[in-house]
Amino acid sequence: MLYDVFISHASEDKDSLVRPLAEALRDNHVEVWYDEFSLQVGDSLRRSIDCGVAKSRFGVVVLSPAFFAKEWPQRELDGLVARENMNRGALILPVWHNVSKFDVLAYSPSLADKVGILSERGLDVVLQKLLETI
Repeated sequence: MLYDVFISHASEDKDSLVRPLAEALRDNHVEVWYDEFSLQVGDSLRRSIDCGVAKSRFGVVVLSPAFFAKEWPQRELDGLVARENMNRGALILPVWHNVSKFDVLAYSPSLADKVGILSERGLDVVLQKLLETI
């Protein structure tokens, strides 16, 4: 299956942003690879994530303090960056969730250079901006 977007996030951000965003994208007929939609009992976590990263047109990356602190989201980001570098086109769509430009710059100067969407603007704005790009 091909996906429009892969959502990379920290589990701590599910309730406040990620789950409602994934549901809203799906309600707008966007094919979403999101762990709660895509993983089944017994699936290999690494293989399933790799498949989602490889078969998605875009990677929505929810950058947050929890994202910066965890290993799995960083692995997902590594895969998305590798794909973006190979394709030489914009693939990563950053959503800044409870972080500042300085936080993102300290984490990754190359991500700080990308235009992102501030989650504080509200779910409707985040959704609309993503849909314009997708």
